[in-house]
Amino acid sequence: MMSQMPQQTAPAKCPSCAEPLESGDLFCGACGYDLSAVPAAPQDHPTLTMGASGVAWPPPEPQGSDPSAAPHLPTDLPGTDSGGKALPGGPAHGSAPQGSAPHGSPVPPASGVRFDRPPSPDDDYALQAPDPRVAASAAESAETTELPKVCVACRAGRVDDDGYCENCGHAQPRERDHMEQEAGPVAAVSDRGLRHHRNEDAFTLGHAALPDNAPAVFAVVCDGVSSATRPDEASLAASRAASESLLAALPQGTHPQAAMHEAIVAASQAVNALAEEPPAAREHTPHQNAPACTIVASIVTAGLLVVGWVGDSRAYWVPVDRDAPPARLTEDDSWAAQMVAAGLMSEAEAYADERAHAITGWLGADAYELEPHTASFKPDRPGVVVVCTDGLWNYAESAEEMSEAVPADAATRPLHAARVLVGHALDGGGHDNVTVALLPFPAPPQGAGSA
Repeated sequence: MMSQMPQQTAPAKCPSCAEPLESGDLFCGACGYDLSAVPAAPQDHPTLTMGASGVAWPPPEPQGSDPSAAPHLPTDLPGTDSGGKALPGGPAHGSAPQGSAPHGSPVPPASGVRFDRPPSPDDDYALQAPDPRVAASAAESAETTELPKVCVACRAGRVDDDGYCENCGHAQPRERDHMEQEAGPVAAVSDRGLRHHRNEDAFTLGHAALPDNAPAVFAVVCDGVSSATRPDEASLAASRAASESLLAALPQGTHPQAAMHEAIVAASQAVNALAEEPPAAREHTPHQNAPACTIVASIVTAGLLVVGWVGDSRAYWVPVDRDAPPARLTEDDSWAAQMVAAGLMSEAEAYADERAHAITGWLGADAYELEPHTASFKPDRPGVVVVCTDGLWNYAESAEEMSEAVPADAATRPLHAARVLVGHALDGGGHDNVTVALLPFPAPPQGAGSA
């Protein structure tokens, strides 16, 4: 069968002068325009619906063709939220969601997001996360612009450099007002108390391995003498110096009792150094005495318990088996203790006297001849050593009272027990700074901590 070419139909009006034409005219009767020069009508290209059956899509272009001409689906880049996680419920990477359209299509997808823009180079790259260095720089610049401190009491006055409100005079909270620390099996808590404007106590905790790899733990507690100059600095310097001395001596095989003696001497030297001021400074404050503090410390090993002290801070022994008697391990360097030791007063009479807590021994440049007290014990059962300032033992003075205040699980939960004991002192009135450290005996193996 011979194919037939479709016959071209003449236009209704002349393309040149718009004069009406009749069927079969080859030339315009008005202007003589050659109607055979009229171009053929363009071939129809209907719009096809995505997913229609029977449509033969063109094959993909070969490798090396212009990449800008290749269509890209929105799923070519995996979707992420602001945190970098995959969007929930989204299609798998590489699959086209229903109703989506390639770049260049005039038909927008059902979501309302248009993809009819030309592809840009950024389309092939995921969004970059913010540079952390930029964020850190912004945070650092914000920190440098600190707002003036406002009083926590009146909430209106500015706080001066000494930590007092210029409006109401209230002392502001300091870093040392309440401190807690847990170092392996040892823990300590220190609190300013309810009457003092600052915390003049300090403590350090530590642990070391003896030459035979046996464990040794220690705690140092110092109480600044309030009547002296810079008592808070004295207690801090003493506790740090003693700790450094113990950490250096114990691993070398120094006997714990000898190491304790050396640590107290080192603490004394650190406090003495605080009094070495220029002559000009002493001229402006001629009536100030030297910084001073007391010290009490304990070392616990697998079979030995050592205590050392100068002043009236104390150490107590509280056995885990509360049927066994507790004991006080130290003797105060105080007026009351001297009266009792000389047989001049009973203990009750001496500690009822207003001079009872006047200390006769301390660390400081103006102290009497330094006499570190040390003692060692070998308990026959597990227990806890309580090392504390008089801010605690004023409310649990005897060994029996202290034993009643110490929680039964203090050996396994020393930090909790220290908090309880500080709370006991605060409930009793909190007239002084309160610091307490607890060490379980025997010292557990290295790596063991509180439960």
